[in-house]
Amino acid sequence: MNSDKINKEESKLKNRTEIDDIYKWNLNDIYSSEILWETDFKWVEDNFSKLLGFDGKLGESAETLSIALNLDEDISIILERLYLYSMLAKDSDMRDAKYIGMNNRIKTLFSKVASASSFIRPELLSINENSIREFINGNKALNKYQHFFEELLRTKKHTLDKNTEALLAEASEIAAFPYDAFSIFTNSDMEFPSVENENGENIKVSPGRYQSALYSNDRNYREKMFKAYYAPYKTYSNTLASLFNANLKSKHFMSKARKYQNTLESSLDNNNIPVRVYETLIEMVSKNLEPIHRWMKLKKQLLNLAELHPYDVYVSVFEQKSSRVYSYEEGVELVKNSLKIMGTDYQSILNTAFSNRWIDVFETEGKRSGAYSSGTTFGVHPYVLLNWNGILNDIFTLTHEMGHNVHSYLTGTSQPFIYADYSIFVAEIASTFNEALLFDYLLENTSSKEEKLCLLEKYLNNIVATFYRQTMFAEFELQVYRNIENGQAITSDTLCELYSSIYSKYMGPSLTIDAEEQYTWARVPHFYYNYYVYQYATGLAASEQLASKVKKEGKPAINDYLDFLKAGKSDYPLSILKKAGVDMLTPEPVAAVSARMTFVLNQIEELLK
Repeated sequence: MNSDKINKEESKLKNRTEIDDIYKWNLNDIYSSEILWETDFKWVEDNFSKLLGFDGKLGESAETLSIALNLDEDISIILERLYLYSMLAKDSDMRDAKYIGMNNRIKTLFSKVASASSFIRPELLSINENSIREFINGNKALNKYQHFFEELLRTKKHTLDKNTEALLAEASEIAAFPYDAFSIFTNSDMEFPSVENENGENIKVSPGRYQSALYSNDRNYREKMFKAYYAPYKTYSNTLASLFNANLKSKHFMSKARKYQNTLESSLDNNNIPVRVYETLIEMVSKNLEPIHRWMKLKKQLLNLAELHPYDVYVSVFEQKSSRVYSYEEGVELVKNSLKIMGTDYQSILNTAFSNRWIDVFETEGKRSGAYSSGTTFGVHPYVLLNWNGILNDIFTLTHEMGHNVHSYLTGTSQPFIYADYSIFVAEIASTFNEALLFDYLLENTSSKEEKLCLLEKYLNNIVATFYRQTMFAEFELQVYRNIENGQAITSDTLCELYSSIYSKYMGPSLTIDAEEQYTWARVPHFYYNYYVYQYATGLAASEQLASKVKKEGKPAINDYLDFLKAGKSDYPLSILKKAGVDMLTPEPVAAVSARMTFVLNQIEELLK
């Protein structure tokens, strides 16, 4: 075969069987065999109906209440373990019908259990408050539920009668359908075209390759990959708009059913977050867009472009001649070195994760795109999904997900099951905290002007992606929900128009918007999570302050931060964060990020003189 034919041969993703086991997560830590998974599944099927035996009896005595809550916990612990296994197995290869089936079965079982236990909250709320306090104070086994009952009473006006709660629990499986369909369709069924890469090879477009291509020095390749990646989203935009619309309406329905003013209040109330935190973020960022506009203008000049396009936003200005590829092992060492400041306990958790296959590293055929940490599953260590391509951004992704992992591990091993998780609001703090320390470590260990410029640029790109872009997404999401709540029609065209106008506002006049960028709403899974994305921005603002405290104050600040990681849901997120040294009810943390971006821009311009 001649070289021309070799270059034109399509470079395919590897099959999972071609990857060494050390780079794949070990699901035996959850269940050593699928027979055991089925055994636990049957146990839950056989036992969850026992909860109904406590219907109407929770207020009889402290002992009865304790037994009922313990049974509910036992079932929930096993359910979460079952779900973790099926989710990770499915995400390993989303073409495998067996694991899709297992995942669907466990979701159905979740719905049945939720229905059977739905009487608990309304019945607890019907019990006299003084009786509840007497139960807690007089029964040692109930002492741990102090904050749980405090939270329960706080949400009393949004908890419905037991029949309605049972109906809403039954409806939860239907409400999850739009996201499930979106996920399966975009990760498994959607066909992407092929493009020619920098080396003249014909490669199949994938989410991982698209993300990597945005950092390529070959602008022609970036543009081709950008247009090819968005092509199927544009083709199926009406279908995707229909799924998105169904998701929005289901969230709107649930908020109305629970007597909230709107979906924003409903979503934020889960974590006792005032609506003004969300609104302050958008307001403060909208008033501080000058740094990102300044960066886009500078980037356009430095790249010597007549027009700056979305596919130019992340490419390095200062590393045009370098295309260094990092091995996964190199990435691991850089992450570990950057986090030595956190002490031996933190390092020990990292070493255990890296050495014991908690991480699924490489992109393979059918594997779920993106990256995530599995979160807290009581009694089981957390896992991380990656799609490693060897660029510098992958190292930041690795430390980001390991931040989540350590958070989940410490929460799960420090708290009882009832609090062994953390709220979404604080979820992104631990991850971006790690990124801040990695950035500082790399910058401090840089010996050349060129390397400093490259890292400062990387930091700016991170602020753009995590702070400004996520706030932009948050404003888009808020407006879309408002349109639904006002009875306005949601179509592919209206979504494209709205997204384009908000994108233009945030990115500024130096950026030329391609038609493809308008379809970003169609590919972002977080839009199905219901007001999730704003927490990337607030999380970055909080983590910047925490990382600064750790570097300035040392051990006392480290101990406060570790206490924050261990707190789980034992208190409200704003209170937990305030104890660690950050007050998110003030505008200062948000304004500080824009100020830091201005400082970094000044450094870059000074180095360029």
